Amino acid sequence: MEYRLLGRSGLKVSAMTIGTMTFGRPKDSPVGTVGLAEAKRQIAICLDAGVNMIDTADVYSAGASEEIIGQALGRKRGDVLLATKARFAMGDGPNDRGNSRHHLIAACEASLKRLKTDWIDLYQLHQWDGETPLEETLAALDHLVSSGKVRYIGCSNFSGWHVMKSLAVSDRMGFPRFVSQQIHYTLQAREAEYELVPISVAEGLGILVWSPIAGGFLSGKFRRDKKGPAGARHTKGWREPPIRDEAALYDIIDVLVDIADARGVSGAQVALAWLLGRPGVTSVVIGGRNEKQFKDSLGAADLKLATEERQRLDKVSELPLLYPYWHQALAAKDRLSAADLALLSPYLQG
Repeated sequence: MEYRLLGRSGLKVSAMTIGTMTFGRPKDSPVGTVGLAEAKRQIAICLDAGVNMIDTADVYSAGASEEIIGQALGRKRGDVLLATKARFAMGDGPNDRGNSRHHLIAACEASLKRLKTDWIDLYQLHQWDGETPLEETLAALDHLVSSGKVRYIGCSNFSGWHVMKSLAVSDRMGFPRFVSQQIHYTLQAREAEYELVPISVAEGLGILVWSPIAGGFLSGKFRRDKKGPAGARHTKGWREPPIRDEAALYDIIDVLVDIADARGVSGAQVALAWLLGRPGVTSVVIGGRNEKQFKDSLGAADLKLATEERQRLDKVSELPLLYPYWHQALAAKDRLSAADLALLSPYLQG
């Protein structure tokens, strides 16, 4: 297992992170259900493979995911990094959601109790809150860091300007900076390359990727004009990620499966290996409804794609170059930074 620095911190995290959105889910959940016994087995498999971080959120199964993790780890707590998130509703009251000082401090205390721990290694804002001043939000996070309850902070699902404004407030007020952002980023959905990936490269934020195989679409099990696998979340009305161009999706899957078959690996492993080679990516958050899915995903840690394979995947999944990026590719290529090249390099050939 490879370990990578999380942004501009001194913290090293495994290239793969255990995702736990399935923990504690009800039986009819489209993403599957994992109870305590199965969670212990899944965590043990990942730890044995060298994974050192577990990601969860207070809202996952209304707190049950955190509770299961706390019970499953026991004395192994010190062997892993725990990452959780807060922002979404955890009650019916008007202050039971958002990024206010009131909610974040209460949410952190509740997460610590459910996780059976004295500290959270990475505390992430799960989504933007347009009603709470950033000065208040970041002051609350500064308080949690200063009190020893949180060690590092990050954000998730922010827009580019949200991230940059947050970093500016932290710098101006002397508050801790985000060390990471957790984003959706796959071969099927590369929109993060317009702003979020270049921001991460330029500002030193580690990228954690949620749903890195597009909710199973990039597993290789979904094929053009064929029925999807039984029990898959997309057969049960799950809407993340949205598929705006089904034909383009299957063009990507065709190339993905061709490379996977030639390598004798799964489509999921190729999709994950592609991500792990992208600029700024620190770790991919892998989940699963069973041990088999976790074991398969873990195999991507040792898969290194050839240049030609990467070029094929890049080409079939490339983004349209929007303004001002097409103009930068035409007129600014004499003075581009590493952050610029995170998006523009494929368009500068020749």
